Amino acid sequence: QVHVAESGGRLVQTGGSLRLSCAASGRTDDIYTMGWFRQGPGKERGFVASINRGRRVVTNANIAQGRFTTSGDMVKGTVYLEMNNLKPEDTAVYYCAASQRPLLDEESYYSSFWDYWGQGTQVTVSS
Repeated sequence: QVHVAESGGRLVQTGGSLRLSCAASGRTDDIYTMGWFRQGPGKERGFVASINRGRRVVTNANIAQGRFTTSGDMVKGTVYLEMNNLKPEDTAVYYCAASQRPLLDEESYYSSFWDYWGQGTQVTVSS
């Protein structure tokens, strides 16, 4: 079993920066890919970015818009999301997820392909 826990969410002003962290515990050797989703008020959960053991990064350009960067180390079971120039529309609960598989890029976008989820961390961007 794998447990993932994210941290770093807080209130930040428009234009500010924030770094979210996620750490996996348990059978971390089973993890191949880790990533981030977010769910804003009244919206569906959407894929943000991911990174795998080969350090391949997949990013949802519609959300990231060149402002978000993900990094991490699957051996250590850690993944980070660096967010810059934050906007009020980035307000959401950000979830960390882990998969035992090397996901295809298009598979990364779907929650059903991910095996483990964190509880989420709230990011609020004030205008």
